Amino acid sequence: MLDPLSRIMQLLPVACLCLLSCSAVADGNEVTRVVVKEDGDALLPCSLSTEQNIQSELFDWKKDGRNVFLYDAADEYNSGRSGQDVQFKGRVFHFQDQLKHGNASIIIRNTRVEDGGDYTCAFPRLQGHVFHIKLVVGAAPKPSVKILDETKDWSLLQCEVEGASPKPLLQWKDSAGNILPAKEPQFTERGGSYDVILQTTVTKTDHYHCVVTQEEISHQTEAETYVHISGAAPKPSIKTLDETKDWSLLQCEVEGASPKPLLQWKDSAGNILPAKEPQFTERGGSYDVILQTTVTKTDHYHCVVTQEEISHQTEAETYVHISDSTGLVVAAVVGPFLGLGVGVGVLLAVLYTKGCITVNPNKGSQAERDPL
Repeated sequence: MLDPLSRIMQLLPVACLCLLSCSAVADGNEVTRVVVKEDGDALLPCSLSTEQNIQSELFDWKKDGRNVFLYDAADEYNSGRSGQDVQFKGRVFHFQDQLKHGNASIIIRNTRVEDGGDYTCAFPRLQGHVFHIKLVVGAAPKPSVKILDETKDWSLLQCEVEGASPKPLLQWKDSAGNILPAKEPQFTERGGSYDVILQTTVTKTDHYHCVVTQEEISHQTEAETYVHISGAAPKPSIKTLDETKDWSLLQCEVEGASPKPLLQWKDSAGNILPAKEPQFTERGGSYDVILQTTVTKTDHYHCVVTQEEISHQTEAETYVHISDSTGLVVAAVVGPFLGLGVGVGVLLAVLYTKGCITVNPNKGSQAERDPL
């Protein structure tokens, strides 16, 4: 015979199980969550104490008011009883050999997305014990990607998922894992599953991934595509921002260049001119660039745009006329020669500008003649 202490220790596990079961039943808000992939088998748990035989009891399974499975002392749907919802016919089974242990669990074969939802397992004759189970049926198809449109500067990519459940999150990412800006996703719901389309425009050569995440079923899948962009190499535009008789401020501007370009100002001899720091603005992998320089002589000036990564170079040209001080000096020289006649005066002035004669300020209008 067992001593009192040993007897208590022997009954302790049963007592604890009973307390846990009673606690679960008393808490009407407690929900057991079951996650299964589509076409898999879902086990929905519903158990009383392992010491309680329910072979002659009644337990009733329902989903949103529809009859899933009913057992009443061996009389159940699979034995010819009527009333089962057509969605569950021939797909729901209980565990006959576990009834003597208080186990009223069921298994749903070949689950469908529409099987997901809130289930109850009730014991109407046993103080109204009710168990709550939430079934999540996950359909996680792999996405498909395609190029809808493209030019040498960009490609429009589309990612599509059909029949995903629960509702998925789609994202476009580049090879570095950066999330790309995209259009608003297009969702179409069909019986609890979703068709989704997500589009993005890319402007550089890279491997791109469409990533589909379903956090509720801890699932993630993706598809990859490679895009080759020959390069966005727009021709630069030039304008004069400000000018005086001595100098001109020139600006070269490029919009939407990809990859990042190098801008340089050059004169007609090909010399690189000093310039201000270029101003870069990045927009989704392409660049707007401004480069300014100040020139002080008449010449043809070129803004040269180089993109070594795509072996491309383009340029724009502008002509700048700087009015120097020679004209003022000529006017000053012509005046003293007017007494010799207009024609002679102009001739001497021209000779002066060509360096053929010089004016000696100490001799007034006396000209020193250089050999022609």
